[in-house]
Amino acid sequence: MLPDPYVSLLRRGALALMVMSTVVMSAVAFAGCTAAPQPTPTSTGDPTPEITTLGETPDASETPSPEPVADISIPASCEDIYSAEMLSLLQAGNPPLNDPGVTMESTEVPEAFEVLASGAQTLRCSWGLPSSYGLATNVTIVDPDQASTVRDALESAGFACGDLAEGTVCRTQQTEEENAFGESHYLQANGWVSTRWINFGPQGYTEDVVTTLWE
Repeated sequence: MLPDPYVSLLRRGALALMVMSTVVMSAVAFAGCTAAPQPTPTSTGDPTPEITTLGETPDASETPSPEPVADISIPASCEDIYSAEMLSLLQAGNPPLNDPGVTMESTEVPEAFEVLASGAQTLRCSWGLPSSYGLATNVTIVDPDQASTVRDALESAGFACGDLAEGTVCRTQQTEEENAFGESHYLQANGWVSTRWINFGPQGYTEDVVTTLWE
């Protein structure tokens, strides 16, 4: 039988071994509960979806709308300078169109007539027979200097000028005894519409030609 001191030492040693065993087992158990590391995801090669904010305006440059062209070309025939309604009125009211005996010019303003006679591209249209009842119209292509010459000449001759559509209209009218006569001119960009009439000036005539040519 061992003495009491040795017994006491053996008991303390056994107790220490039990404590250490418990600690080691707890550590092992804790390590076993730790989540295994997740593998790093790899790219599938799919493109990253584009995120668009509501109301966001694309950066692509927009092509500006072209400005309307104000220049005109000479129509193929006199019938092409009128609307269907105006052409019908003229045919019924004072035929024929372009009678060879009608020699009336579309203006009596000297400077304006010189532009007409200069060789400028023009289309002449007349209505009626040789008489004191009819009209003559020219649609003429002019350059800026010629347009300025015509406008200045009309204003100097006392024509009343003002705005019409995108251009300038100038008019004059006189009455002598039983005859009424006058002129109407319209200038816009490269176009000049000149009309002289005697006792036959349909309402809205120049406006109709302008709308038809510059529509």
